[in-house]
Amino acid sequence: MSSAPPWPSFGGIFDVAGKSRRVAELESLAAQPDFWDKPAEAQAVLKETKLARSIIDTIGALERKLGDAIALVELAAEAQDGDSAREAAQQGDEIEKAIADLEFRRMLSGENDGNNAVVEINAGAGGVDAADWALMLVRMITRYAQRQGWKVDVLDEQPAEEAGIKSATLLIEGPYAYGLLKAETGVHRLVRISPFDGNARRQTSFAAVTITPDVEEDIDVDIDEGDLRIDYYRAGGAGGQHVNKTESAVRLTHLPTGLVVQCQSERSQHKNKSQAMRVLRSRLYEVRKAEADAKFAASVERKKIEWGSQIRSYVLAPYQQVTDHRTDMKIGNVSSVLDGDLDDLIRTYLLQEGSQKQQNN
Repeated sequence: MSSAPPWPSFGGIFDVAGKSRRVAELESLAAQPDFWDKPAEAQAVLKETKLARSIIDTIGALERKLGDAIALVELAAEAQDGDSAREAAQQGDEIEKAIADLEFRRMLSGENDGNNAVVEINAGAGGVDAADWALMLVRMITRYAQRQGWKVDVLDEQPAEEAGIKSATLLIEGPYAYGLLKAETGVHRLVRISPFDGNARRQTSFAAVTITPDVEEDIDVDIDEGDLRIDYYRAGGAGGQHVNKTESAVRLTHLPTGLVVQCQSERSQHKNKSQAMRVLRSRLYEVRKAEADAKFAASVERKKIEWGSQIRSYVLAPYQQVTDHRTDMKIGNVSSVLDGDLDDLIRTYLLQEGSQKQQNN
């Protein structure tokens, strides 16, 4: 008698056998005595192993859960038990959602989709409201990252004079952080009654979000120290007695491209320089990748952070609605979106982008 379960194997659908073979290969590499001779390559092996094991474990858990749901259905039919039937239906909905999520993540197969993400947010047109809006976007993306169980580090934050921020740089660490967050790249528009206007007039403001992958150190991005201008300065903002006491903050200017990054999150000047170099590497990687794809001019073109270039609008007055102009998706619960509920917006955009790429290939 066959011991196969009476349902399709998720393992076959998602090639668990292939992933298991790959894990065995990676673990064999990790067992070699010279494995840590090249730390960057070793870390890449461990990262791939962790991702593959996560998928294998998730699929195994789903198959067990489906077996439990089928047993509940059989019990409900046999005993005419409505509670068991409802519980089985709920489990079925959860399984369906989990499968859809796996299918979606399988689509994230880009070279750097599994990487951590570097997030840069800059206030645009709109004065003090734009600075406040930039800070709101920092919170929105931070809350989304926390919902995913990712780690968020604020590498740099430049406060505005009256309220909000001029700019901020975040490092977000977690599986597929770049693959998911890249959907947020672009200009974001806010329409609301300004809390900074004594006449309570409606104000439109803009801020730009740029997402780049946190690339591994073994990626070939050579940075010539002679091409850098390095400035050290005193950190600003909250931070206790250390802030403004020593020149620990670091600003790097890459002279050939004009790219500027800065970091003041650490007390150590050396650590801040290391983090700033990490961000610069990610931005240079994106620029050079675009050059290789013959898209350099389009990718480095700086659109003005103002009307006409937005990817998404968040309207708080006279009505409430978030509209993604790339997919035409509309959501009425603006507060939830601003609290980091970005799943539907991100998923819809990435699915559309993936479909368009398939049609073009």
